[in-house]
Amino acid sequence: MVPALGRRFCGEHGQQEVYFVQDINAGVKDVAEIPTDQVTLSSLSKEELENLIIKLKKASNGLELDLEEQVLSHPALQEALNDPKNGDSAFKHLKQQVDGKHKKRDSIFERLQVDIQHLCLNKVPILEKNKLPMVGIGKHLCGAATDLALRCLVESYATCCNEENQEPAPKRTKNKAEGSSNHSNDDDNERNKEDFKPVAGIVIALCCHHRCDWTHYVGREFFRSVGLGPVEFHYFQRMSSWATCGMRGTITKASTNEESEDHTNNTEEHDQTYSKTETGSDALQGLLTVEERKEIGSLCKLVIDHGRIRYLQQRGYKAALQYYTDSSVSLENVLLTAVPETTR
Repeated sequence: MVPALGRRFCGEHGQQEVYFVQDINAGVKDVAEIPTDQVTLSSLSKEELENLIIKLKKASNGLELDLEEQVLSHPALQEALNDPKNGDSAFKHLKQQVDGKHKKRDSIFERLQVDIQHLCLNKVPILEKNKLPMVGIGKHLCGAATDLALRCLVESYATCCNEENQEPAPKRTKNKAEGSSNHSNDDDNERNKEDFKPVAGIVIALCCHHRCDWTHYVGREFFRSVGLGPVEFHYFQRMSSWATCGMRGTITKASTNEESEDHTNNTEEHDQTYSKTETGSDALQGLLTVEERKEIGSLCKLVIDHGRIRYLQQRGYKAALQYYTDSSVSLENVLLTAVPETTR
């Protein structure tokens, strides 16, 4: 759980829990790589900006630019979706009451109030005891929180589970009579080990690329492979906000209600406040049209997301990006999905 900027983290007591491991999902911080004199986009010259755009387009060569539309809805939801009583007016009440709906005998729910940067899943008691397969779901995981979540699942949990599965079982002596009967059991156990996937799937609605951070970013290897580094990443994550310029009209209205618990849907559930100096919007008035900025912003998001795809692919996952809803519903409408690659 990542708190909004300027807000107190409600799960600080999580530091006392067994699953709190300081910075376990933060990634390796290479101080030598991170520039200390980062300048704003508005400070760039026309030539510097053009050079950045050239690098961006070169890095995007060969990437799948046209994402598939996967606007899905399960039939089980249709009755509730079509019920006029279940609109915006009911949302606040439903949100307050939702925890009570989960109190069933055959269901177990546990809320972990800890910053995902420090969450070690394989130390969560129920997971440590039962070695349960995980499905990671996030909507929306703001900026760097997506990278922290991926590392939490793929490195912190999956790697530890795989290492434990590879440890040889303790040997014991057995007589000839039980030898043949146990042989088939051993085969079944071995097959179950092979079929067990610590992380069975990942589904994350992506957003807020302007809040990404090179230190936590899982796609650094991809960036380096196409001749990019932390400097380019810094500018790309700033430029990514151009893709959602359609939100700007709702930002001022939403910011007045920032202290309210019940945010409007137009704010995309996140703090979208970024200054014109940061995004360079005023300085770019004469250099790029609104449509050009939007296209470049989308390309920045795509390149950043492809680094995440490459990270998952290198760790044995079949990963993809797709549109999960129409842009008229949400400008942050890209979904990252991943499942383990089949070995058969």
